[in-house]
Amino acid sequence: MTLTPFTRLFIANRGEIALRITHTAQRMGLIVFVAVPPDETDARHGLAADHIVMIRSDSGKSPYLDGAALISAAKACGAEAVHPGYGFLAESADFAQECHDAGLIFVGPRPTSMRQLGNKAEAKTLMRSAGLACIEGYLGEDQTPEAFAAAAQALGFPLMIKAKAGGGGRGMRLVAEAGALPMALAGARAEAEAAFGDGALMLERAILRPRHIEVQVFGDRHGHLVHLYERDCSVQRRHQKIIEEAPAPNFDAQQRRALCEGAVTALAKIGYEGAGTMEFLVDAQGRSYFMEMNTRLQVEHHVTEMITGVDLVEWQLRVAMGEALPRLQSEISCHGHALEARLCAEDPAKDFMPQTGEMTVFRTASAVLTQTALHDGSRVSGTYDSLIAKIVTHGASREEARRRLITALDNTVALGVTTNRGFLARCLADPRFIAGKADTTFLDQFDAGREAADAFVLALLLYVSKGGRDIGWPRPFLAAGFPAPLRFECRGAVSEAQITLARDGQVQVGIGGGTRSFRVSAFDGAICRFAEGGVTCQAALLMRADRLFVQIGANNEISRDLTLAAPAPRGLQDGDGVVRAALGGRIVEVVVQEGQSVQQGDVILTIEAMKMQHVHRATRAGTLTGLRAKVGHRVSEGDILAILGAGAPTA
Repeated sequence: MTLTPFTRLFIANRGEIALRITHTAQRMGLIVFVAVPPDETDARHGLAADHIVMIRSDSGKSPYLDGAALISAAKACGAEAVHPGYGFLAESADFAQECHDAGLIFVGPRPTSMRQLGNKAEAKTLMRSAGLACIEGYLGEDQTPEAFAAAAQALGFPLMIKAKAGGGGRGMRLVAEAGALPMALAGARAEAEAAFGDGALMLERAILRPRHIEVQVFGDRHGHLVHLYERDCSVQRRHQKIIEEAPAPNFDAQQRRALCEGAVTALAKIGYEGAGTMEFLVDAQGRSYFMEMNTRLQVEHHVTEMITGVDLVEWQLRVAMGEALPRLQSEISCHGHALEARLCAEDPAKDFMPQTGEMTVFRTASAVLTQTALHDGSRVSGTYDSLIAKIVTHGASREEARRRLITALDNTVALGVTTNRGFLARCLADPRFIAGKADTTFLDQFDAGREAADAFVLALLLYVSKGGRDIGWPRPFLAAGFPAPLRFECRGAVSEAQITLARDGQVQVGIGGGTRSFRVSAFDGAICRFAEGGVTCQAALLMRADRLFVQIGANNEISRDLTLAAPAPRGLQDGDGVVRAALGGRIVEVVVQEGQSVQQGDVILTIEAMKMQHVHRATRAGTLTGLRAKVGHRVSEGDILAILGAGAPTA
């Protein structure tokens, strides 16, 4: 068997993905080059590598999606091999072939295998012939609305629309009835074209309340093919995973053996080489159906590494060099349980709307694995995915791993950009998740509510953040201070508070006729420790302009200081004829014109951010007297995009 050893590796990806690959490659003695665009010269993944290679894209794409630019950079630095990471290029058979044509070793499956398995429709045909059960659906080449309508009628509702290419939940829509099909097809096609450059779609009969189970597989060019057990990825939003675990809970040995061995047997028929993930849906009766094949390493591969003790990136590199797999199937065993939570820059309270801006304070929990490229002051851009960190724990039991993950989330500090940190902790504490009974509809029935905002504590922390680090010390020779007024808003509610410093160092907070006393024991400008009634709490604080970001345990709050604020301008709120950007991003579609009449709820435009498209609608009926949006323009959160009706505000 031909060996293809190499010592110079080019990583065609960024952020924590590049950091993860760099760590293993350097441990193996490889020289690492990473791609860095001009605006990321101080990025952590660049600083960690042996060499930085500047890349630019003239195609209008992100530099990390421009295969030609990346291959040119790899050749220029003398790299012998290219690792695509585990993003879209990792599943691109064209990119893999272009690497081979350029004389570069592609760290991944052969292009022929990627083409066979990368298209969901073709993969289903192949897996069905290999004996795996597949969900009934429409895989036809006829992509007309009439063909889909006829196929949907034959399949029956509910059904699922899926993009034939790519993955990551892009281009997926659940359709409950025939009337919703045309709009769902249009939305799915637009999203698939934006994500993959391919708008081809397929239909599947929807399985209600399934579990999403996937099997990690690995092959080499010597004919060896193994599985490394299964993962449960059922907790999802927008068809994208946010909590993963291995092995799957409430999955008996017979189910595990049938699924894992079936995956290996099917892939052996095509001589699969490299890392891959076979994805299945498992219905309420325990029947499994092949869904798709990802011909790459998955974001959640860490949980598999935790239970098997295998470095999957090392296996990728060794297989690409032509070596045999380091272990046979009989030498791979499962130990304990692992869980991963995806920390994302998004607001669960606003339908998981992506968030951008400066992450002013970012501290990771100790004693657990946190994969991230963020640090204090990092900029969270709308150009890339909303995933900013992965937090992974392992335990002798699932319960031990679960408790450790909740604690790790509580001890992770992320201030300046809203994240799903507290939401993840609440998911992990839900009784259904504890019992291992989560399915893909888990979040549909999940009560995302959090504890009511404690106005007394917020008033204390706002006062501390404004008053410096000497608050809380006893002042026996001074009289109690005069009450200081505070006015602030949180979650739409405005509170009036009176703050008094007592001689014994306590801080008395009065709101609405009630008074509570606190003692501040420490404040270093970011972390405040305070006690009430002998119970000590810790809060992370960030004051930015008139906004106070607060994190206490699983709860995050944003409070606005109104003490010295002028009255808010009238006529600039939702329903008053102003359409504002709900997030920063790029305008990809404007469907109205100046002077056009619209009804409340009509689509005005679409903004693309973090690989997702977000529709903006008219806040009321009226005539467009001010349209400030153009396709291709980048906007920031809060920017006015359109104004409806005469007399509407113009600034």
